[in-house]
Formats: sequence, C-alpha cells, structure tokens
Amino acid sequence: MLIHVLIGLGAVVVDRCVGDPKKWTHPVIWIGQFIAFLEKHWNKGNKRREKGLGLVIVTVLTTAVAVGSIVWVSYTLHWIFGIVVEIILMSLALAQKSLDEAAMLVYNALEAEDLHTAREKLGWIVGRDTEHLAESEIVRGVVETVSENTSDGVTAPLFYGLLFGATGAWVYKAINTLDSMVAYKNERYKDFGFAAAKLDDAANFIPSRITGFLLLILTKPAICKPIANRFTQWRRDAKNHPSPNSGYLEAATAIQMGIRLGGENVYGGKRSFRAYMGQPYFKMERSHILKSIHQMYFVTIYFLTAIGGMIFAISSAWG
Repeated sequence: MLIHVLIGLGAVVVDRCVGDPKKWTHPVIWIGQFIAFLEKHWNKGNKRREKGLGLVIVTVLTTAVAVGSIVWVSYTLHWIFGIVVEIILMSLALAQKSLDEAAMLVYNALEAEDLHTAREKLGWIVGRDTEHLAESEIVRGVVETVSENTSDGVTAPLFYGLLFGATGAWVYKAINTLDSMVAYKNERYKDFGFAAAKLDDAANFIPSRITGFLLLILTKPAICKPIANRFTQWRRDAKNHPSPNSGYLEAATAIQMGIRLGGENVYGGKRSFRAYMGQPYFKMERSHILKSIHQMYFVTIYFLTAIGGMIFAISSAWG
C-alpha cells in the first residue's frame, strides 16, 4: 500500500500538468461504449432490476480484469515499468485539469461578456437547461459542478487508487460511469439502473465526506465563524441535498465561500427545486469560479496527504 501512495502522488502531478488525452482515446469512453452496448440488449422485457445488476457485475469485473492484467504484465516486465504504468493509469482516472479547463471555458466567456457562449459551455458539464440563465445562475452551475466533481472526479478515484492501486481507481470509474449512464429515475432506467445508483452511493459515501470535511477545516472561510458552527451547518445542509453524497461537497463550498448554492433548476423544460446550501453573504460572482478551481486543487493535496499519511502510519504499525 505504501507504493500506492507514491503512485497516487505521481498520478496527481501528471494529471495536474498533462491532463487527459483526446476523448476518443480515453478509457472512460471505452467503458461507456461497453455499457451502452449491454444496455441496448439487456434493458428490455421483464426482470430489469436483475438485468441491471448483471450489467453492474459484468462491467465492474471486466474493468478490474482488464486493468489488473495490464498492471500485472507491466510489473512482470520490470518493477519500475509497472510503477510508471500504474501512475499513467491512475492519472487517467483523475479529472483535475479537465474540470479546470471546462470551468475556465465558461469563465472566459463571461469575462468576454459573451453570455450565449457561457451558457453553451455550461451545458456541456451540467444536466440542467442553460439557454436562459442569468450570469449569477451560470456561475452557480459551474461552482456546483466543480464542487461535486471534486469528489466524483478526483478524490474518490484517488481514494480507491491509494488503497488498491490503478485497478481500484478504475473499478471506481466504472461504477461512476454506470451511475452517469443508467441511474436515472425515469421509466426507462428506474429499475435497470437501480443497482448502479446504489453501488455509486456506497462507493462515494466515505470519499465525499472526507473531502467535504477537509474542505471545511483546511480552506480559508470567507466569513469567520467558529468551526463548530460551520460543522453543524455543513451536516444540516448536506442532508437536504437530493444526493446522499454530493451535498457534503456543495454545502462545504457554500459555507466556505459565504455564498448560497442550490435553488431552482430546469430539466427538459420542467422546473425542479434543490434545497439551499449555505447563506448568501456574498453575491455570486465570476471570481467564485476561480475560487472553486483553486479549492479543488488544494483539497486534492490535503486528501492525498491525509489518506496517504494514514496508510503510512497503519503500514508502519503493522510492520
């Protein structure tokens, strides 16, 4: 496990500096294509919940075997080569730079006073309708997305990578991809995506709470309040979020920035209200996009240090 800490550090650095390859070469695309193929053939007829469970099992096992085999073969060639391959594979499972770039596309459009482009770029990273959003709502959409994906896209795969190497990171990515593709509460997916949704909730339970907690105690708050008060508000607001995990990131972000997240969103023309997170001490501004990006980078380092330190301490004590 100690070598996983070094691999995790290398992966964070590589992802921060290099980022992802072109989309068509990214392993997430291959996993998505595999899921789409099985969903097309299995999501019909009776026993859809059981078929959905089968999809989860096959996808997770296939990913584990594929990545595990690559790692095993790499180490049989040479241990240094194995470490390099694991660093590359784990870096591909992280999304720091891609989140940064996606958020900055919106920010740069706002800086150019181009609301049309800002709405369009926001639509690439959120599920809500963006065609008529005001600037403050565009900013809210970016901040919420960066906050939520700080766990889903960065610290959660890093968590499983630190524990189980690149194979663990990519098993998590398979679970997360299943959730994003089939875990919808509509007629087509409510049964078929049930297992994927529950497994994703379970996989994110620990990383999301650790990430939110580190964000709350280690980043500088815009409004100085006792940590006990912020902690109480964090837990209260997080539980009001429709996701059992995402609320811990969004609530921490809102509290630390002194802004209010949540509110009314429109999905396919239908209005939906999401519980508020935090208090609106400050008006939502473009600068909050930059703050959310910086926050993501800092909390990633804090997370790596905290979990890596725990692994080191446990390994030393065990030894």
